[in-house]
Amino acid sequence: MASTSEILTAERILAATEEVLRRHGPAKATVVDVARALGVSHGSVYRHFRTKAALREAVTKRWLDRTSGKLAVIAAASERDPEARLWDWLAALFEAKRHKAGDDPELFATYTVLTDENGAVVGEHIAELTAQLTGIITQGAGSGTFSVSDPAAAARAVFQATGRFHDPCYAREWTRPGVGEEFTAVVDLLVRGLR
Repeated sequence: MASTSEILTAERILAATEEVLRRHGPAKATVVDVARALGVSHGSVYRHFRTKAALREAVTKRWLDRTSGKLAVIAAASERDPEARLWDWLAALFEAKRHKAGDDPELFATYTVLTDENGAVVGEHIAELTAQLTGIITQGAGSGTFSVSDPAAAARAVFQATGRFHDPCYAREWTRPGVGEEFTAVVDLLVRGLR
């Protein structure tokens, strides 16, 4: 149990919530369990997150933001060739999702349930990712690397075309033999289409 002398922050609550979700799953995890793990009253948790739904939404956003934050670094590296950045960004997205699914399958299953509950958070996450892709493709169009008239539409198409490699509904396929080669073939086709 955590020391009650530590300042209770939203970040501490979210970290504890993730542990409680890992232990109990989304169906059984409660705000009382989170408070107990922190050594505080459930009212203290509610002062930071007004409802259980708000807490679950925040922990889902935190989980998704880990991926988008790593990808933002790649997207922002504007001194690099846009084609190489696009490849790196898509590979990093695939790898991040594969790690989330493979390294902690119970937590991944929990977050799959939470993302289904929090469609707005998922929509924001997808909008952020496609905005990052749009930035890469816009720079590529500006430099002549890519020949597209609507970078935002192209970014949405690339994101949708690679869904098999980042949409959680395909997680079981991500460890299949040959999936890496299939990823490479799809991205190669898309990059050639952008040129």
